[in-house]
Amino acid sequence: MPRMKETGKTSRAVAVAPGSSERLRDSAERMTTKGAEQSREKTFKGERLAKVLARAGLCSRRDAERWIEAGRVSVDGKKITTPALNVEDHQKITVDGKPLPRKDVPRLWRYYKPTGLITTAKDPQGRPTVFEYLPDELPRVVSVGRLDLNSEGLLLLTNDGELARYLEKPSEGWARCYRVRVRVGRNGIDEDELKSLSHGITVDGVKYGSIKAELDSIKGSNAWVTMELKEGKNREIRKIMEYLGYEVNRLLRVSFGPFQLGRLEKNEVEEIPQRVLKDHLSAFFKE
Repeated sequence: MPRMKETGKTSRAVAVAPGSSERLRDSAERMTTKGAEQSREKTFKGERLAKVLARAGLCSRRDAERWIEAGRVSVDGKKITTPALNVEDHQKITVDGKPLPRKDVPRLWRYYKPTGLITTAKDPQGRPTVFEYLPDELPRVVSVGRLDLNSEGLLLLTNDGELARYLEKPSEGWARCYRVRVRVGRNGIDEDELKSLSHGITVDGVKYGSIKAELDSIKGSNAWVTMELKEGKNREIRKIMEYLGYEVNRLLRVSFGPFQLGRLEKNEVEEIPQRVLKDHLSAFFKE
């Protein structure tokens, strides 16, 4: 026997087949979900403007947002001042009145940065920069993170700002490995203190995450320590070692994630093959 259901204020009876109310409810939920998805697709069609600029290799995504807020970017002839805008392939984007370069395949280079160079496009103090010493045949590139003036070793360069951002994010867990030479006193170096860095440390109110530190050797007044970290905050190693009482007199980055300094000479640049790049960064290329 069909069940009876009252509707409205009248006592009119409506026959409802068993299970039909559940089917109607499920159908309504599917329609609501589909409508929400279509609404999201309509709202978020295309890509964020800052991401498109970064993909073009002009700058990092963070810098792109600053350029937009400064009024340097226009879309279809209209000046844009907020990064909260999605754009599509057919739209015309210009920066300082110049159209975006053609989108290229993401590429990555290993570079041996020597000491004495600043990792920035332009230094207000007029000091020489990394980009002034790169080969002319390289396309426009951005660095993956930085090495300070007195640090040397592996610096990754890319023509894709989004790839730089992906590699820089602490959440991706890319380990940076350094060989650090420090000046030590008569008591040498406290290995237990180095091992304790694996639990993190706070220096001058700044909390640093886990660092793997091992003593390699001591010769005279100098000791070599290998340090591996995943955050890479500004002058992190120098500040931590100074806090522990050791003066850093040489700092050499030997690897960044799976990419090694290897046998590169100072100021030498070598591109990482696309096959190797896609093997190691498969998650990025699936995005």
